[in-house]
Amino acid sequence: MKPASRHSSRHSFQRITLALAAAATVAVSLSACLPLLAGGAVGGTLMAIDRRTSGTQVEDEGIELRSASRIRENVTGDVHINVTSYNRQVLLTGEVPNEQTKQLAQQVVSQVDNVRSIVNELGVEANSSLATRSSDTLITGKVKATLVDTPDLFANAFKVVTERGTVYLMGRVTQREADRVADVVRGISGVKRVVRVLEIISEEELQRLVPAGTSNPPAPAPAATPAAPAASAPRS
Repeated sequence: MKPASRHSSRHSFQRITLALAAAATVAVSLSACLPLLAGGAVGGTLMAIDRRTSGTQVEDEGIELRSASRIRENVTGDVHINVTSYNRQVLLTGEVPNEQTKQLAQQVVSQVDNVRSIVNELGVEANSSLATRSSDTLITGKVKATLVDTPDLFANAFKVVTERGTVYLMGRVTQREADRVADVVRGISGVKRVVRVLEIISEEELQRLVPAGTSNPPAPAPAATPAAPAASAPRS
């Protein structure tokens, strides 16, 4: 198969997968207003192209479910907490009424088996409105579609979470990919801020993670060094 055909096939598969993900996300956002969400998942179609092992992906889903359950049991009051786990690193987003509740949520999650670290981005403020959450869903969809259309990034290497216009990016990526994705996402309309919750790996490790039959997008060619300008008299 020619390289162009492989890229086209992968591009089409990514679009189909993201369409399924968007449909699932919209279904959740339009259902009854849930106070607590596990940011888990769309399911098995992503396993073959994820940079985590299949065991780690299942473990992350378990972390999300157990964390959500324990928060529901132990954190009371008017809260809206989202739990997202990637490679056993947990991201907490949403809103809580005070700092004590924010710290309690983190403490509860820290006691869940297999949690490696926690990034606590809970806002101490009123719960976001349905309109805000719908806007966040649309932004997430735009980010994912944009990543699919960015030839030097692999869209499925990133997990995207949007909260009140702030886009959180999770994944196992190289420094080159981390810098590139931040630049791309910052330019998307509606995005207020980009927070990278990324695990940086080397280019060599990335090559070892490539599943059989797939390839990573090529790194962009380095920009040509411009010729030195001719000497001229200094300006006053």
